[in-house]
Amino acid sequence: MQQQISGRTKLLRWTGLLVVSAILFGILELAHLPAALLLGPMLAAIAFAATEKTVHVSNRLVSIAQAMIGCMIAKSIPLSIFGEMARDWPIFLAGVVSVIAAAVTLGWLLARFHVLPGTTAIWGAMPGGASAMVIMSESFGADMRLVAFMQYLRIVCVAIAASTISRIWVSKTGVPLPQTIWFPSIEWLPMAETAALIAGCILLTKWFRIPAGIFLLPLILGVILQNTGIVHIELPPWLLAASYALVGWTIGGRFSRDILAHAMRALPQVIGSILALIAICGGFAVILVYVADVDPLTAYLATSPGGADSVAIISASSHVDVPFVMSMQLARLLMILLTGPALARLVVKWSRLSDEPRESGKRSADSPPVDAK
Repeated sequence: MQQQISGRTKLLRWTGLLVVSAILFGILELAHLPAALLLGPMLAAIAFAATEKTVHVSNRLVSIAQAMIGCMIAKSIPLSIFGEMARDWPIFLAGVVSVIAAAVTLGWLLARFHVLPGTTAIWGAMPGGASAMVIMSESFGADMRLVAFMQYLRIVCVAIAASTISRIWVSKTGVPLPQTIWFPSIEWLPMAETAALIAGCILLTKWFRIPAGIFLLPLILGVILQNTGIVHIELPPWLLAASYALVGWTIGGRFSRDILAHAMRALPQVIGSILALIAICGGFAVILVYVADVDPLTAYLATSPGGADSVAIISASSHVDVPFVMSMQLARLLMILLTGPALARLVVKWSRLSDEPRESGKRSADSPPVDAK
C-alpha cells in the first residue's frame, strides 16, 4: 500500500512539475526572454525543491540531454567562422580576451570578498554559453546551482540591455523574428547519425572518465564531423526542448532552502557585477568603433557578454554586420570551452581562493551550505 501511495505521489509531482514548467515557459516566451526552454523548467524545479517536493531525473536521461545540447552547439559552429576570424584576427583576439578578462576579474572579486566560493564565482562569471558553463562547471568542482543562478541572471540582464539599446538605435527594421517550427519533417538518416554520435560519446566518456566529456565530446566531434560532411546533425526543436527541460529540472532540483537563501544574499553583489560587466563591454564596443571602424550597434552586440542565441535574434532584426557579431560571440565561446577549466583553476590557485568556509570546522555566513549526497 505504501509503494502505491509513493508511486501516486511521484506521478502527482511530475504532473505538477510539467504544468508549472509549461506555464513559466509560456510567460518567459511571451516576454521574449532567452533560454525560456531551460529557465521555465529550472524555476519550476526550484519552486518544488524549496517546498521539499523535489522530483529526481534519471542520470541516464540527463546525460543524453547534455550530449544533445553539445550537438546543438556543434551544429551552430560553421567552419566559415574561422575564415572570418583569420581575416581580422587582431580585432577578434583583443575583443575576446578583453571580455573574458573583465568577466574573470569580476568573478575573482566576488570570490575575494566571499560573496561566492572561488571556483563557483569564476565559472559563474564566464561569458560563454550559459548551458555549456553550467554543465561543465560541475565536472570541475563548482557548485552547479550557483553557477546557473549567475549565468541565467546575466543572460536576462544582457538580453534586456541589448534589446533596449537595439530598439533605441534603430526604431524598427520591419524584419520579423524567426518563428520556431516545433514539429518539422525529420530526416531519419541524419537523425540516426546524430543518435550514434551521442551514444558513442557517452560510452567514450564512461570508459575513459573524461571530465565534462558527456557535453564536450559531442561538441568537439560534432563540429569536425558536421563540417567535413561525415555526419549531418539532426535535432528537431521538440527534442531540444525536452533536453533543455531535463537539464533545467536537474539544476533546479538540486536547490534547497539554504542554497536559495545564500543566492538571495548574494543577489545585490551579483547584479552589481553583471551591470559592471555590461558597462565594461560597452566601453570595449566604443574602442572597436574608433579603432576598427565598426558601426556602434554591431560593436555593442559583438562584445555583449553572453547570450549568443538572444544576440543572434536581436542581430537578425537590426541593421548590423551579423557575420561579425556571431563570429565574435562564437569565438569567445570556443576560447572559453578550450581554456575555461585551466583558467578557473589558475585564478583560484594564484589568488589562493578557497571553495571551503573561511574558518576550519565552522561554516561562514558567506559560504553556501553543502548538501549531503
